[in-house]
Amino acid sequence: MSLRKILLRLFIAALVLGGLGLAGAYGYLQYYLDKPLALRADQLVEVRPGSSLLQVARRLEQEVGLTHPRLFSLWASNEGFDRAIRAGEFIISPGMSPRTALQHLLTGPLVQYPFTFIEGTTVRSALDALWRSPKLRVTLSESSDEEILAALGSAFPSLEGALFPDTYFYTAGTTDLALLRRANARLQEVLEQEWETRSVSLPYASPYESLILASIIEKETGLRSEREQVAGVFVRRLQRGMRLQSDPTVIYGMGEDYTGNIRRVDLEANTPYNTYRINGLPPTPIAMTGRGAIHASLHPNDASYLYFVATGDGGHQFSTTLDEHNAAVRQYLSRTATQPSTN
Repeated sequence: MSLRKILLRLFIAALVLGGLGLAGAYGYLQYYLDKPLALRADQLVEVRPGSSLLQVARRLEQEVGLTHPRLFSLWASNEGFDRAIRAGEFIISPGMSPRTALQHLLTGPLVQYPFTFIEGTTVRSALDALWRSPKLRVTLSESSDEEILAALGSAFPSLEGALFPDTYFYTAGTTDLALLRRANARLQEVLEQEWETRSVSLPYASPYESLILASIIEKETGLRSEREQVAGVFVRRLQRGMRLQSDPTVIYGMGEDYTGNIRRVDLEANTPYNTYRINGLPPTPIAMTGRGAIHASLHPNDASYLYFVATGDGGHQFSTTLDEHNAAVRQYLSRTATQPSTN
């Protein structure tokens, strides 16, 4: 409908209401379009796929108190905005007028929701949290790790460790696969960047092997200041043919059988992740790994430490010889009645 026809309708209405005339009708239209909506707080408005301008206007009437929705849709259609409607969620704020509210729906940002993959968590724990996220379209909840990995089109041999821990933002209706693809691509990008600047003479046959060790570092220490030291211990062990003897790998291999304690029988169990029994690295990462741990695995410190033991305050005491390490273990045991985590 042309603006002339809109104005004609306004003119007729104006005559009925009091003989304002065409100029008065046009002035009222501008007043109506620019008058702030009666909002006291931000309001979320959802534009559904395939909505017409009148349906959008009715939605605005319901959600933000827009008056004269038919007049609004006629004006917007005359301006050609019916060809620019976007589906999605938007925030309409106090102070917006019908004109600026429509412009916001056409060009403003969509509402975004955050989701954080947390460093050190397993992929299944992360997926369980992801699938509880609001407004996310879940498509993979019945899929196996192998099926999800195939859907990602990832070159990694395992889904464990194949996602980069970070906060990702998504809009309503985004699929879990789309978010996982972003996290996988981000991991590949970070790993490639860190690999390019790696130290020399590292015992890795591929970037993936450095990622495996990085995941162990991620689980061994929560202190940023210790990452390179822990990395140095494990790198030197690999170089000397020593076993890693990392408790977190044992725990990962135990799966649901782990109840909070590692027993001697667990240390003797034959699993691909029991680094007390196997030589070298386990077959896959054991957790999601951040850039800090990846960097540490590729830039270990050059000290001579081969052992470390928990101090009980979140840190570790590092030792060069087995005698020094055993003394550190005894010192720890004298302070606590619990069995320490040792390496």
